[in-house]
Amino acid sequence: MVDILELSDGTITPYFLAQGEQAPEATANRLADFIDRAKHSLDIAVYDFRLSDPLKEIVAGALARRAARGVAIRIAYDSDKPEMPQMERGMDPAPSGTGALVRSLGYPYRRIGGLKLMHHKYVVRDAGTPRAAVWTGSTNLTDDSWTLQENNIVVLDSPRIAAAFHEDFEDLWTNRTIEESGSFDPPPATLRYGDAPATVHLLFSPGRGPAIDFDVARHVAQARRRVRICSMLLNSGALLAALSDQLYLGQVAVDGIYDQTQMEDVLVQWQQVPHNHWKIGAVRSIVEQARLVGKHSTHYSPDSPHDFMHNKVLVVDDTVITGSYNFSRSAELNAENILLIESPAFAETYSRYIDHLMAKYG
Repeated sequence: MVDILELSDGTITPYFLAQGEQAPEATANRLADFIDRAKHSLDIAVYDFRLSDPLKEIVAGALARRAARGVAIRIAYDSDKPEMPQMERGMDPAPSGTGALVRSLGYPYRRIGGLKLMHHKYVVRDAGTPRAAVWTGSTNLTDDSWTLQENNIVVLDSPRIAAAFHEDFEDLWTNRTIEESGSFDPPPATLRYGDAPATVHLLFSPGRGPAIDFDVARHVAQARRRVRICSMLLNSGALLAALSDQLYLGQVAVDGIYDQTQMEDVLVQWQQVPHNHWKIGAVRSIVEQARLVGKHSTHYSPDSPHDFMHNKVLVVDDTVITGSYNFSRSAELNAENILLIESPAFAETYSRYIDHLMAKYG
């Protein structure tokens, strides 16, 4: 095994998706290209993996080519999804069908159980080698994710980052449950974005769920210039309090976009939960004061178009916060990952994407 600490980290590359703005084949081919670069191993942790036959052919073809070259492929996926997600707790909608697709591929797999969700969307390539890399972000492996939703993908060419994701995957693979994963603190890694360094901090839940909630709220509370929101939901009490405080003080610009339809459904559900009543007023006040743009998506049902504004992104000064992690209490208990990326250039790239979505839906 190569000593991870002796390996040099490489680049970080973001990709952005928006409804109607890219062909799904483009995302499928980008993922296939990532897979095709594997020499030793591919570990896939996925919440929702349901593709139409043409897209499945692209991804499955890349996996088959790697398997034929001796690459070890393992897939861990969330099992026992609820028919109707509990949106007020930050659950993403995801109908059944992932298990059938995974089993059809023919590679070793694990059904990851637990009281909460195995909500990751990552692929670890060649962990433990100088070529190690990770594909992660908010994007599930589905037609709707690649055509109807706003999502982001982050590719990190980094042995250090890959080692952390590999450790998380081993937790899931070995224990087959959500609850025993993510209880470690990966060291930060410095990659390159453009011509400048980008420092990446990484945490996993549930092992570090409370720390994630604290860190996100702390970053917002300590913002000096801007807080930009690009998130499907705003459920975390700590985050809502930090945003409310910033708006009350009026010294930091706060703006952004969220999924108005899905958030309104959450507010309705919160009416039945007395200890969440304060959040209803907090969300409405934040939306009004920050003039958040709301995407009007389709109300959820298993058979409706899943056209959500599905990102989980904050830009705080020069830090981008992104990953699979919805900003919710439930995400603390799910199996999730979150990246905190310190880079002025990277933050500006995400900020331009937020500007684009605000103009599109505003």
